[in-house]
Amino acid sequence: MKEIPARVRWELRTQRPLLALALLFGVAYALPIVMTDANGALTRACTLVEWVVWGLFAADYAVRLVLARARWQFVRTHPLDLLAVLLPMVAPLRLLRVVATLLLVGQRARIASQIRLTTYVVGSVAGLMMFGSLAVLEVERDSPDGNIKTLGDAVWWSFTTMTTVGYGDLSPTTGLGRLLAIGLMLSGIALLGLITANIATWFISRFEQESAGEKRQTAAIELLTEEVRALRAEVGRLSGAALPAQERESDGTTAGRAPA
Repeated sequence: MKEIPARVRWELRTQRPLLALALLFGVAYALPIVMTDANGALTRACTLVEWVVWGLFAADYAVRLVLARARWQFVRTHPLDLLAVLLPMVAPLRLLRVVATLLLVGQRARIASQIRLTTYVVGSVAGLMMFGSLAVLEVERDSPDGNIKTLGDAVWWSFTTMTTVGYGDLSPTTGLGRLLAIGLMLSGIALLGLITANIATWFISRFEQESAGEKRQTAAIELLTEEVRALRAEVGRLSGAALPAQERESDGTTAGRAPA
């Protein structure tokens, strides 16, 4: 039995706790934006939670790097993980912590099986729309020319942007808001395309399973037909051999009865 590498065991063991931490990060990020009248203590507590969650993800990357058999190869094959760890350190902006956490969660979700991956992708779409709505609301709400003033407006804008519908009734006016729109459009296209691909793969696999089952049934029927033919031939051969023997016995009995 092949031994599972230590890094893979660590990733499987820590996947669910890190996803739970990502949900906690989402709550901490959303509260100060949704609750406009939040006091300074709540805002500071939420900011602390965001940094702690990001720090735990960074520590997870460090542990995975230490457990990797080829560390340089691990760095080269996981560039987004490294970028997500370094982003908030380069410029400690709140939005960069959001981007970093989304990248880290997305990379960790890739180790899941295909069935669970579909669930993670759907969750990523919902999370991306939520974070996109909150982020654009945060940067556009106080803009004098902005028209995204409420959470409902932000959610509607995120939905139309991710699906590339773009009604144009709501749009960001600040530079940062437009950068968010670009990221949301590109991410939405990629994630929605991935969902479509997974659904198509599921249908194709079902058709292939049904086709394989039909082929097995056809092969079994053909084998049974051949066996029946062989059995009929054997019965015919035995019947043909028994008939001359009966005729010989009949001839011998007739010869023994000579006429008086």
